[in-house]
Amino acid sequence: MKTRTMTKMLAALLGLAVLLTACSSASSTDEAVLETVSPADAAAVIEEQPAGLVVLDVRTPEEFQAGRIESATNVDFYDADFAAQLDTLDKDVPYVMYCRSGNRSAGALETMKELGFTEVYEIEGGIVNWNEQGYPVES
Repeated sequence: MKTRTMTKMLAALLGLAVLLTACSSASSTDEAVLETVSPADAAAVIEEQPAGLVVLDVRTPEEFQAGRIESATNVDFYDADFAAQLDTLDKDVPYVMYCRSGNRSAGALETMKELGFTEVYEIEGGIVNWNEQGYPVES
């Protein structure tokens, strides 16, 4: 009788372990990816061209006109309605984001987290580091 009870308990524990593992795996795939990456990693994402990719430049329009990453979209970090402008963007497509040196884009990354964006890669060191690493900038 003891063996039968022990077997049932072990089966119940095994079932619980399988259930917990399945739940944790499902929730981890639903987690957002918002991180700072090297220019090389950002270039790899851009080259891969995932569906809906947006290259987001959060510098001023003047900085944007002076030189930018190809196909970039500009939303000025200093605009009074910056968060509201971000909030109009599709939160479920991937973004590669940068500013000049990483300060503004770090703040923008936090705002994007708060707004519920799901996949954002901020370029470490901004466009300055991007350019120093030999990646192209267009005028």
